[in-house]
Amino acid sequence: MRSVFLLVLIIGLGLAGFAVYMAKGVFDQYQTALATERAARGSVVPTTEVFVVSKAMRYGQQITKENVRAVKWPEAAVPEGAYTSLEDLFPEGEKPFRTALRAMEKDEAVLKVKVTAPGEDAGVSARLASGKRAFAIKVDVASGVSGFISPGDRVDVYWTGSTGSRREGSGGEVTQLILSSVHIIAIDQRADLDRTAPLVARTVTVEVTPDEVGRLNLAQNTGRLTLALVGHSDETVARDVLIDQNTLLGIEKKEAIAAPEAEICTVRTRRGAEIVETRIPCPTN
Repeated sequence: MRSVFLLVLIIGLGLAGFAVYMAKGVFDQYQTALATERAARGSVVPTTEVFVVSKAMRYGQQITKENVRAVKWPEAAVPEGAYTSLEDLFPEGEKPFRTALRAMEKDEAVLKVKVTAPGEDAGVSARLASGKRAFAIKVDVASGVSGFISPGDRVDVYWTGSTGSRREGSGGEVTQLILSSVHIIAIDQRADLDRTAPLVARTVTVEVTPDEVGRLNLAQNTGRLTLALVGHSDETVARDVLIDQNTLLGIEKKEAIAAPEAEICTVRTRRGAEIVETRIPCPTN
């Protein structure tokens, strides 16, 4: 009887120990899972809604409510100019579409610089800033940088023409910088910013102020205009560029030396109440 009791006691203690071991394992797993969940909760990034296109869009295509959707975006990394509400993207009372000014891939954020105002087409007028005007410059292969300029580039504008009169000694052709870092908004009838292939254009449309329109118009009618492409990362502004033929050839202008004035001698003669002066050769020593 005692042996049976001892056997039962030993078996019971073994089962109890096994149960404690299993419970400890489960408790450790719970603690590990709890710690992982707490760590994940601490690394959660605050997000906000940003509207993206639900399909690829190309220049000139209309963007409507049907081809945009809201996605969660990290608050600290929201792109500048992104739309965070449908009311901002398609304001009430306006035409319910915008037009793509640049190509956008699927799930790319809709940015203000990539779309027109509500209800506008992707024409040149949609690209003009407030107070600016569009002016077309006639170009060819040489004056248009061999077709390597695109909408969105910046150029310096040079004028070449004759000034003064050659007979007076002040004439001859000169080349002068008249405008610097002018923004190009269209090539011929194309305003697509995604065009990369070289194109020999006949006209280049630039964005300028009304005063600069007058200067360009006069320059185009009195001489030849040439464009010089400015690098995308170049922030320098060219100023006071004026080249004439003497500067080109390195000829220095010499100031004319005035000849000494000849000495004048006179003889005064009284004739009644009148005194008459008569010029005579001056005596030589």
